[in-house]
Amino acid sequence: MSMLTPPGMGGKKYRITGDRYPRMRRPRHRRRIVLSLVAAACALGLAGWGTLQLIDVFGGRTRTAHAAQDKQKCPDGAEADAAQAKTAARKLPAPGTLTVNVLNATPRSGLAKRTADDLQKRGFKIGKVGNAPAAYDKKVKGIGMLLGPKAAVDGPLKVLATQLTGAQQKTDDRKGAELDLIIGDSFKALAPQQAAAKSLSLLTHPSPVPAADAKC
Repeated sequence: MSMLTPPGMGGKKYRITGDRYPRMRRPRHRRRIVLSLVAAACALGLAGWGTLQLIDVFGGRTRTAHAAQDKQKCPDGAEADAAQAKTAARKLPAPGTLTVNVLNATPRSGLAKRTADDLQKRGFKIGKVGNAPAAYDKKVKGIGMLLGPKAAVDGPLKVLATQLTGAQQKTDDRKGAELDLIIGDSFKALAPQQAAAKSLSLLTHPSPVPAADAKC
């Protein structure tokens, strides 16, 4: 028999007899390292999967919300055109449906008659032609003033304003639908017929928004 101290036996001496040998144990620190690496890999995998799930959930909600918002703000092209045409037809009557009283608030004679004739040639109906009432006689500064009922603000007055660029627009409590064109101190003539026709065309047929400028 002999006394041996094999490596890995912790410095202890063992007696070897016959054909049996002491069992050799692997160092425990290697097993701990392996287990730690496996656990860390699992934790990183779970964290990455959870992050992807959160991004997908919140990103999907955001995209859905933006899509719904854009759809609400950007109506179908045909519907937008129809709504625009309906608004123009409702608010902007043709000149031939409007009756205009032409009144002169200046000391210059003949202005009311000449202006009324020009308006009539442009398709407007003419009502009274003469001097302005005392409330406005020689009191209208600038090119002139357009008067009408409150209901005429978004329609008839805008149409008449295309013929006298820069005129004041006011409303009163009149019951009828007639409009007054009161000639002011600096009046010389109506807007040039070509320019007035262009302004009227833009009012009744607004230009569509170019595709490059659309935000939809």
